[in-house]
Amino acid sequence: REAARKEVVKDLDAGGFLVEVEDYTNNVGYSERGNVPIEFYMSEQWFLKMDEIAKPAIAALKDGKIKFHPEHWVKTYFHWMENIRDWCISRQLSWGHRIPVFTCEKCNNVMVQVEAPESCSKCEHSSLTQDPDVLDTWSSSWLWPFAVHSWPEDSKELSYYYPSNVLVTGPDIIFFWVARMIIAGYEFLDEIPFTDVYFTSILRDNTGKKFSKSLGNSPDPFDLFDKYGTDAVRFGIMLMAPQGLDVLFSETRLEVGRNFMNKLWNASRFVLMNLPDDWEADSEIDYQSLALPERWILSRMNHAIADVDRQLKRFHFNEAAKVIYDFTWSDFCDWYIEIAKTRFYGNDETAAQMARNVAVHVLKKILALLHPYSPFITEELWSTFKDDADSDLIVSSWPTFNEKQVDDAGEKSMELLKDIITSIRTIRSRMNVPPSRKAQIVVRCDDKGAEFIDHYFSIISSLAGLDSFTAGSDLEKPSHAATAVVGSYEIFIPLEGLIDLDVERNRLDTRFAELQKHILGVENKLGNANFVDRAPETVVNREREKLGEMKNELKKVETNLGLLL
Repeated sequence: REAARKEVVKDLDAGGFLVEVEDYTNNVGYSERGNVPIEFYMSEQWFLKMDEIAKPAIAALKDGKIKFHPEHWVKTYFHWMENIRDWCISRQLSWGHRIPVFTCEKCNNVMVQVEAPESCSKCEHSSLTQDPDVLDTWSSSWLWPFAVHSWPEDSKELSYYYPSNVLVTGPDIIFFWVARMIIAGYEFLDEIPFTDVYFTSILRDNTGKKFSKSLGNSPDPFDLFDKYGTDAVRFGIMLMAPQGLDVLFSETRLEVGRNFMNKLWNASRFVLMNLPDDWEADSEIDYQSLALPERWILSRMNHAIADVDRQLKRFHFNEAAKVIYDFTWSDFCDWYIEIAKTRFYGNDETAAQMARNVAVHVLKKILALLHPYSPFITEELWSTFKDDADSDLIVSSWPTFNEKQVDDAGEKSMELLKDIITSIRTIRSRMNVPPSRKAQIVVRCDDKGAEFIDHYFSIISSLAGLDSFTAGSDLEKPSHAATAVVGSYEIFIPLEGLIDLDVERNRLDTRFAELQKHILGVENKLGNANFVDRAPETVVNREREKLGEMKNELKKVETNLGLLL
């Protein structure tokens, strides 16, 4: 094209038609695949008239026969469909479905039919030429819901699979594929092809550009699988992709997936290590005989099952993943497994067997819920826990909500127990109490509260590093004691004997002085108009965040110093 343009200019000049040559800037369209300028030229093409056949497809969404998830994509659909233009279905390519149009070489009669005619329908001449063009790729794709079966012949397979339930696709092809499949469904079978359409998120790079093979801006999935694990990549991406919103891809999110898989694997290995060689799970868990932690984890598990089902029905797949993540990581691993250790390593075999039954039961439910997201690790772990009567996980039953195992009162009691343990752990961490040092606590509460502490002290002491407690309604606060308030409980932890008070005072005094100095420096920086006006907004905001964090720490240091006076 570049050489031809120069020859054209020469011809114009030779004929005396060239008035002037000058440089100017122009917008030149480039092919995103070939990266060459797009040349426009007039040509004859085949079109499909669309205005009438689009009407049933418009009505299908207006009448609610088909639903979009998220719903806001309906506006895009209607914008295309209500302003629809005739469809240019011919392409000048060397590969594709040949256009079924035949022209008589004698009388130029045009015939459109699937099978090539033997002679002209008008003059009966036998010399016919088929159009050299091929169909637009979407003109075969729009037949997909039924063409993959026996259509145009009827069959049980076609009647069973058409219409289907859910189409999962990207929002960038709403008109090219989704709308045209709906049109084709009504045109050829007089019925919608599916009832729901779920639009995935679009992954983009850190500049906001869509991942594209031609741009080369997307990571190789197999490299990610090697680095993080296949299941971790699957789960991490699902967790980061809210319904209908594009996602700026970050490998940091995949680390969340990898850490979660490691957490699940380690928890499963711990449970497996604590199963005797001859252990067999009880066929039924006697719910009435369970202790509070076991009733609590089963109740939380059933809430998780119900919540996962609810999110899946809403097509909020990332929210369902988060429910599984939170329940597995926090409720099961961080709390129940830690409590189960007190059963496994204790002297009560009945309690140990109860904990084993419940731990395996809950773990199998977690594996089933997680399986659609992370099929490989869950199937592997399932094979180590399944009974002889269990099938492979991929064909096993989906977990079902059991209302009889929901214990709201038990959950409330367990939350109180967790808050007490967490408050003691926080004080130990804040005051630098070594993990090896066992603490004593004094709890000011009523008689009912004292009974609660006494009943669950074996769990509290194991998880919070205690060796004794005193509880009552008229107890005085010990000297040099850290304090926590949990509901109606006042918890005091005497610090003498746990830490060296003088060393701790000196440490806190030093930190107090450091924080005051740093705070003054940041306040001066933020008070400088030149810095605030000229520095990038992200830098200024970070300095403000640092100031807030240091002021919060200063308050905590000041409070801790007060305890040591």
